[in-house]
Amino acid sequence: MSSIVLIRRNGTNRTKQDEAMPVHRHIGLVAFEGVQLLDVSGPLDVFAEANRQAGAEVYRLSVVAASSGPIRSSSGVRLVPDIAMTGVPQHRFHTLLVAGAPHAVEFSPDPAWLDWLRRAVAPCRRYGSICSGAFLLGAAGLLKGRRITTHWAVADQLAARFPDVIVDADAIHVRDGKVRTAAGVTAGMDLALALVEEDLGREIAIHVASQLVMFFRRPGGQAQFSRRVASPAATRSDLQELQRWVAAHPSEPHDVASLAARMGISARHLSRLFHDEIGITPAGWVEAARVAAARQLLEEGNIAPKQAAAECGFSNVDTFRRAFLRLVGVTPAEYRKRFVRASERLL
Repeated sequence: MSSIVLIRRNGTNRTKQDEAMPVHRHIGLVAFEGVQLLDVSGPLDVFAEANRQAGAEVYRLSVVAASSGPIRSSSGVRLVPDIAMTGVPQHRFHTLLVAGAPHAVEFSPDPAWLDWLRRAVAPCRRYGSICSGAFLLGAAGLLKGRRITTHWAVADQLAARFPDVIVDADAIHVRDGKVRTAAGVTAGMDLALALVEEDLGREIAIHVASQLVMFFRRPGGQAQFSRRVASPAATRSDLQELQRWVAAHPSEPHDVASLAARMGISARHLSRLFHDEIGITPAGWVEAARVAAARQLLEEGNIAPKQAAAECGFSNVDTFRRAFLRLVGVTPAEYRKRFVRASERLL
């Protein structure tokens, strides 16, 4: 049986001393059926820790849902909301954030929800989303012309569905005017910490990060976590075969002439095929394929960056480092430290 979590920090058990404490900022976390639990609980824990560090209820925290009944998260744990979306918003929020869910891309929100969101965010000092919660804000027309971020795995779909939104697929969190958006799941905690720093200052935010054992500033962007292939696969079978061969033999020269010869076509024709089928030059695709191969080697933990550069066809370690940093967002050495297998770290 799933457990029930009552995320109701502004509940009925407040003492007279609590009532005397000033409530400066009402934070609302909007959740819907199938929500990612950490999208809700992570940011709330950051704000709750900020209250403890400040020694007062600086933040009043509420979970908002379509109705007052429990909602089941993607992990099966149920949340009991504090506020239901019914009629005209009766609560004035300082900050309203929409949590994401694994099925958010396919989710069709009730028009009444979207209408409630539009009215609720109007008086907010700021509003935004965590992970794929951006799809709900987009559906409500609340992201037009804004630069935002979301989980790397759904960034392209968000950009395609809402072409008037500027999607930064690598950012951990983004601030644009009143809008604040975070990438996938744990990035919601990064965003909440940034809001704490914005409201209460750097010192309290650092103490919150220390208490929660999290980065005050997470190094790198989402690219280091992305498991996408080097670039989209071609639709032509002969070009797909070439891509597979390059991925299996990253140390080969792989210049345009040799790749064209392997397919039995001219170099110009090959370049045109890559442009039309994949939207990238042959050289650009080969570089990305080599970086992808190097990532796998570094994750295994038994190879140094210099060796990875040689085994993946880079002419020297400096060229490798620049390409890796550009495509992944961190250096090969930093990547190896963060993603090496746990079993290798113990040796």
